[in-house]
Amino acid sequence: MNDSRTLRRSLPGVLLAACLALTGCDQDAPVPPPQAAPAATETRPAATGGDAPRLESLASLDEQPLARRKLDIQTWQTAEGAKVLFVEAHELPMFDLRLTFAAGSSQDAGTPGLALLTNAMLNEGVAGKDVTAIAQGFEGLGADFSNGSYRDMAVASLRSLSAADKRAAALELFSEVVGRPTFPEDSLQRIKNQLLAGFEFQKQNPGKLASLELFEQLYGAHPYAHSSEGTAESVPGIGVQQLREFHARAYAAGNLVIALVGDLDRTQAEAVAAQVSAALPQGPALPATPVPEAPPAGKHHIEYPSNQTHLLLAQLGIPRGHPDYAALYLGNQILGGGGFGTRLMEEVREKRGLTYGIYSGFSPMRAAGPFMISMQTRAELTDGSLQLVQQLVRDYLAEGPTEAELERSKREIAGSFPLSTASNADIVGQLGSIGFYDLPLTYLEDFMGEIQTLTVEQVKAAMNKHLQPDGFVIVTAGPSVEQQPLPPPTERPVEQPSAVPEH
Repeated sequence: MNDSRTLRRSLPGVLLAACLALTGCDQDAPVPPPQAAPAATETRPAATGGDAPRLESLASLDEQPLARRKLDIQTWQTAEGAKVLFVEAHELPMFDLRLTFAAGSSQDAGTPGLALLTNAMLNEGVAGKDVTAIAQGFEGLGADFSNGSYRDMAVASLRSLSAADKRAAALELFSEVVGRPTFPEDSLQRIKNQLLAGFEFQKQNPGKLASLELFEQLYGAHPYAHSSEGTAESVPGIGVQQLREFHARAYAAGNLVIALVGDLDRTQAEAVAAQVSAALPQGPALPATPVPEAPPAGKHHIEYPSNQTHLLLAQLGIPRGHPDYAALYLGNQILGGGGFGTRLMEEVREKRGLTYGIYSGFSPMRAAGPFMISMQTRAELTDGSLQLVQQLVRDYLAEGPTEAELERSKREIAGSFPLSTASNADIVGQLGSIGFYDLPLTYLEDFMGEIQTLTVEQVKAAMNKHLQPDGFVIVTAGPSVEQQPLPPPTERPVEQPSAVPEH
């Protein structure tokens, strides 16, 4: 994955993972009644008889959800066919712009790595400027450029001051970089060498090897099967002309979603979108990603010398926008997506000490993305750990969550949901995903509303509809050693997991 600035994960399912830290609570103070907007401090009689400020206990929230930032999303289409989503926000004299193209590795068309190399080369050169001059140009304006390429999409982002002079100069440079890159040969060779060095490094990373094998086994001949980075065989042969041709069709305005948030009014936002859209190649959206076929269940092993084994279990999940997503997200939070307190973490780590961490999750994409469970454990406990995980999934599908588990997860999701729109950068990521996956403008509020109304029966039904207990594609990477039986579950396992997992 190419990403000069780590992109925030978008949409509920991967952004609802924060927790509150309780600090400075005054245990002797009376708890004030719940308020819609509790004050930061209040007074009480001090020992000297006067009033002294104190920190208000978080207990005063009485499980009231944090305030949410309501988004007024405006949308339109540019003359060239780009979809635009805009939120006006004048709190800071800045704006965030994100372009999301359907130009990820699923569009490589038999040349793995083509999409990533094209995206990585955007800011390597434009007419009259090399990569250094481009970087200095953005820096001199107080602006920030970032880009990234993934399986579904490629993105290019700009953060800039909104003052007219700074905005105009930053947009001009950004439009050149995204719309008219020159793809210099020397830069292409440098980036290819970096990728090739990365492929060599991957050979020493059993977790990465397992992931690559898993996607190949899960997706077969589907475009999702190969890594976004390409392969050691495909990358060396990719040339400048191929990049230009891919850019001409995949970075076309008709294949684009523009997300814009910040200190702009509607007229200014329309001008920004029009300028960027007009600077791009002209053309339609690329064809939709094909639907993958479900693979046969089975186990695949990668022999690797180490003390631990990486275990990955996966099935095809759902595409983004599927009506069952909220129920699956909530169900998975209880199974293994919510960190400590989930069934997998409780049984595998806390009671048996088999792993540092075990996690599960749905990753919806344009086509059905994977549902995956991942962990690593001592090599001699691989078989037993795998059987335990499969049994835990089987039991969960048969029983469903308890009412207490459901209500706890609902509260956790409601409490962390405001973080999804806490900053303009968060919002622009949300807008990009909403536009790219053709979700309703009210998607975030709809998601939260649906989460809070789901029942145990609905969650159980959704999990059973989309997961089969014996349908996993399983990949292990580690040494072949004599297996030992698992330790029995206890409140304090004798064998504690290692503090730092391998790789």
